[in-house]
Amino acid sequence: MTALTAGRVSAPRAVPDSIERPEYVGQIAPLPYKGSLVRDAETIAAMRIAGRIAAQALDAVEAAIAPGVTTDELDRVGHEFVIAHGAYPSTLGYRGYPKSLCSSVNEVICHGIPDDRPLEDGDIVNIDITAYVGDVHGDTNKTYLVGDVDQESRLLVERTHEATMRAIRAVKPGREINVIGRVIETYAKRFGYGVVRDFTGHGVGPAFHDGLVIPHYDDPSYDTVIQPGMTFTIEPMLTLGSIEWDMWDDGWTATTQDKSRTAQFEHTLLVTADGAEILTLSQPS
Repeated sequence: MTALTAGRVSAPRAVPDSIERPEYVGQIAPLPYKGSLVRDAETIAAMRIAGRIAAQALDAVEAAIAPGVTTDELDRVGHEFVIAHGAYPSTLGYRGYPKSLCSSVNEVICHGIPDDRPLEDGDIVNIDITAYVGDVHGDTNKTYLVGDVDQESRLLVERTHEATMRAIRAVKPGREINVIGRVIETYAKRFGYGVVRDFTGHGVGPAFHDGLVIPHYDDPSYDTVIQPGMTFTIEPMLTLGSIEWDMWDDGWTATTQDKSRTAQFEHTLLVTADGAEILTLSQPS
């Protein structure tokens, strides 16, 4: 398979003035988050709305995915859905990121910038969308098959989704955060997959990234105790080969060094009294 190369990136898309912006838009970096990691009822209610908008935007993008469609066109679809629902696409302007979603094709681990490269038959593409509305963010992503995809890549995508769901089921109050990575890594090792370490899940809510780190590999040092009311993402990145990575000149696009394919799934979760509620579903669960 030919290694991916960068295409042309179009100008950032406009957002109506009536839509509230996160505080970091127009700034070099977001302000440090100093609030609680446990959300109150009002914040949780807002996050259900933000999460559902992000999930539905992802569904709208999925419907447009096909060979010959550019990732810039997918960005347009996602952008227009989010703003039509009164929300702001959180990635747009975050630390200077120029687009309204991330599109990571084949060997791109994460944070690929949509451009004018058409998707090709046999590609896999991860779409990562976050919606900001009601002073909170809802963050989600999925990896999709483009046309006729080889069996090895299909299995990678299916198993990455399974790893994500197994990790979600492991979330229980009183357990340590490291249980999440233990479940993911144990499952991934059954198939010889690499588990990316340098990009992680994170606390999300009033801040896009609030300082809570959710590793997807087994590391007992991450011993924060899971509490009801916490909201965070689980978003493992599994690879067919190396977990070492290179960064493109754009400062965002991270690819596997050996150019092996990689897949990712992500949900925003609310810790409940006995488990986790997925906030990034298209319909209420």
